[in-house]
Amino acid sequence: MYKLVRTSRLYEQIVQQIEESILKGALKPGDQLPAERDLAQRFGVSRTAVREAVKALREKGLVEAYSGRGTFITDGTSHAVRQSLDLMAKIGQPEGSTHLAEVRAILEPEIAALAATRAQESDLTTMREAVAVMDRAGQDADAYIEADLDFHLALAEAAANPLILSLIDSIVGLLREQRLGIFRIPGGPERGQFHHKRILEAMERRDSEKAREAMKAHLEQVREDSHASPDKRAPGKQNAH
Repeated sequence: MYKLVRTSRLYEQIVQQIEESILKGALKPGDQLPAERDLAQRFGVSRTAVREAVKALREKGLVEAYSGRGTFITDGTSHAVRQSLDLMAKIGQPEGSTHLAEVRAILEPEIAALAATRAQESDLTTMREAVAVMDRAGQDADAYIEADLDFHLALAEAAANPLILSLIDSIVGLLREQRLGIFRIPGGPERGQFHHKRILEAMERRDSEKAREAMKAHLEQVREDSHASPDKRAPGKQNAH
């Protein structure tokens, strides 16, 4: 039913394929989409790309997600206007990257600390897989960045608080743009991996304080690398990892 997609804007192609399925009647109102992991395997993409595609479909009023039940095709009548935090940060706001860095510094160390005490084995498995993909990625920016996003979303998911996950989900697009901006800084991905592995180690030890401190150190590395980014043309392409 679905085709493999190969582009840095993976989620847009997923959205297009699902829209076509709806238009052709292959998917009808009330039909449930497969689980996130299943969709990722069918499309040959990361869970992050699937998450962003579902978010885009929700904003178009084509699907609705229900906690504990899944995501369903809608009839279009329940659509409400949803404002994108990504767009707010990108349009006409040179300070967008600074604002995002401040939000991350406030949220992510505490998310990591909370996740260390609540993570399920499946969450740890997702993080280990993401780290392994980043290790293998080499100069493949798409592979590295999607795995990087998966790692941080898995942390948010492990915190077992739907509001936290929604907050991180809402800025995934902006985070992707940031990572693209500094991916090719010499040693940047390697520095990021050093910190990812420290965070994962703290998670596996269920050590909240070490998880918090490892995330703080990671965000400081992100800030330092952003200053070295050769691409300062757009605010969404700084403060990345």
